[in-house]
Amino acid sequence: MKAAVLHQPRTPLVIEDLAIDKPGPREVLVRTAAVGVCHSDLHFLDGAYPFPMPVVLGHEAAGVVEQVGAEVRTVKPGDHVITCLSAYCGHCEHCLSGHLSLCVAPDTRRREDEPPRLRATGTAAMNQFLNLSAFAEQMLIHEHALVAIRRDMPLDRAALIGCAVTTGFGAVAHTAGVRPGETVAVIGCGGIGLATINGAALAGAGRIIAIDRLPGKLELARRFGATDVVDASAADPVDAVRTLTGGGVHHAFEAIGLKATAEQAWAMLRRGGTATVIGMLPPGVKIELKGTDFLAEKRIQGSMMGSNRFPIDMPRLVDFYLSGRLELDALIAQRLPLERINEAFDELRRGELARSVILFEH
Repeated sequence: MKAAVLHQPRTPLVIEDLAIDKPGPREVLVRTAAVGVCHSDLHFLDGAYPFPMPVVLGHEAAGVVEQVGAEVRTVKPGDHVITCLSAYCGHCEHCLSGHLSLCVAPDTRRREDEPPRLRATGTAAMNQFLNLSAFAEQMLIHEHALVAIRRDMPLDRAALIGCAVTTGFGAVAHTAGVRPGETVAVIGCGGIGLATINGAALAGAGRIIAIDRLPGKLELARRFGATDVVDASAADPVDAVRTLTGGGVHHAFEAIGLKATAEQAWAMLRRGGTATVIGMLPPGVKIELKGTDFLAEKRIQGSMMGSNRFPIDMPRLVDFYLSGRLELDALIAQRLPLERINEAFDELRRGELARSVILFEH
């Protein structure tokens, strides 16, 4: 199969022919149909986060089941599926208490004494990324890293549910628990930020303020449900939000992954408000908060993949899309073949588009 391989950080991905193993117990072989190009991949591509090399990146994917191994109970060949990087074991404390996205049990990976799922030329091992490695024509993954969906769901849009939409919607619905009528600010209108805005609209937020530096993204944010927009290049976003709301928002979501914007999310809260950091802050970065704000019962928290229960959440999000309540069409700015994946990452660095999607022809 063809796959895009990263050999060293800050170098272009290389399209190579790789070998993929057959499904073992609890494993599923998926023919990849579409995969989104996510900023999380860029963190590893550019070396902000370390990962063993060589590796096939990619994690926001949808496809069709080709084969299943022994003991697989949740899918069968021919099923259309969405993958999720937060694979879960199903029996640890996190899973049993309903926090599947926090599971770190090794059960969903192959043991060191087993053959690797991916191999380069000859017998050289190829590292699998976040249980998935989706920038490839096929994926061999644990059954607890995917979920079957309706066959009438377009797979290019289904792929976006695999990360951006699940993360943004889940941060609103699960991590923060936004209630009808509450005020929300979202800093950053990329794929995850737009999904967060859409999630806030679905939750019934009374006012949704989108914050970005690009006019095009702010205009797009209105389509996803923003009631107000703030151009952070022309005004101080904290002052603007506090003025618009008469003192601050109930919920602020940081969807970029920067020290400055995480601190802004905290500063634009009203008394008793909650800041949720969705973006991936670089390792070693520390944020500074005003200590007296804790006397006003402000809270700050992180969100891992939207605190998802993806086997439940993703089919419901598919239903939302097919009923016209979830906006996915406008999230896709361009569709590209695997051979043009480096162009997609160059565009991601420029930050002008919402989402690029890699399509596979089979």
